[in-house]
Amino acid sequence: MRLADITAFLDEIYPPALAESWDSVGLISGDPDQPVRRIHLALDPTEQTLGEAIARGADLLLTHHPLLLKGISQVASTTSKGRILRSAIKADCAMFNAHTNADRARNGVNDALADRLGLRATTPLVPAEELRLEKVVTYVPHADAATVVDALAAAGAGQLGDYSRCAFLSIGTGTFTPGERAHPAIGTPGAAEVVGETRIEMVLAPHRRAAVLAALRTAHPYEQPAFDLLAMVPLPTDQGLGRVGELETPVTFREFCAHVAAALPAAPVGVRGAGDPDRRIARVAVLGGAGDGHLGDAARAGVDAYVTADLRHHPAGEHLADGGPALVDAGHWATEATWLPVAARLLRERFGSELTCEVSDLVTDPWTVCAGRDSVR
Repeated sequence: MRLADITAFLDEIYPPALAESWDSVGLISGDPDQPVRRIHLALDPTEQTLGEAIARGADLLLTHHPLLLKGISQVASTTSKGRILRSAIKADCAMFNAHTNADRARNGVNDALADRLGLRATTPLVPAEELRLEKVVTYVPHADAATVVDALAAAGAGQLGDYSRCAFLSIGTGTFTPGERAHPAIGTPGAAEVVGETRIEMVLAPHRRAAVLAALRTAHPYEQPAFDLLAMVPLPTDQGLGRVGELETPVTFREFCAHVAAALPAAPVGVRGAGDPDRRIARVAVLGGAGDGHLGDAARAGVDAYVTADLRHHPAGEHLADGGPALVDAGHWATEATWLPVAARLLRERFGSELTCEVSDLVTDPWTVCAGRDSVR
């Protein structure tokens, strides 16, 4: 398989359009035509995880976090990012990441976290808008309709779920008068022309716009094709940040914290709980990674507990003082690493025995020492 086959599948299940505008997702380094037989998965693109990937003969290091979230001007080996890129290129090990797009998508970080905690009937904590689509509309002589539809479909238009080459065709009449310097495919300069035409309507993703319009201009028989490009209003979807679901059996907050600690990958940072240890927990919100920016969403969701990471002292304290749900800070790495086996499974299901997928056993949480004692008794 080519790297392009792998990245196309990853973009399919974790659409880049779901990513935050500030994010960096997709292919970091590598040749789309290079062969891929082994993929190594890790949460972070560190020197250690790349070294592990190279040692195991991986052709691709797939991570959640991006290597180049902020631009760099040098790739010298005097910096960690420079060393990582140089090592990856030398070893011909491509790098790819799915970040906030994998946070929002189905079978992404938050579905994996909710499943690990045993939540049922989950819905997004912060629903995403449906992937925004556009619609191209053009008008061609009846005999050319199939050719133009084929060209637009080949450029990426007309994709709806598992269906391709989707188009709506209607019949009408077009009229135009070519100018004196025109070279019309139909009619003569200076004379009004009336032509039976087919109206073609096809949807497209915004990132396909340039290719689709280029294909339209190439395939359309007219010297100056007329077309409309329409923005479509997005609708709510079942994708989005975080998940909200129900525990099979309600437990106390003290028991719930112990359940979270047992369910997630072990990391030195451990699990912190904030709230009444005897509080009844039945309905839970989760958000992998840094989540104190969504404390208000958790409160509005009417949950009993909110599991996330990187909670700050003052926002957490104010949230609890205002009657918000109990809080569990389970660490950034642990709440997101649950996604890696899911991504590996999806790749194996898609590509079968031709592809080997391995999940890194390295804990890349930057916190390495935890001291003190548990205060939840």
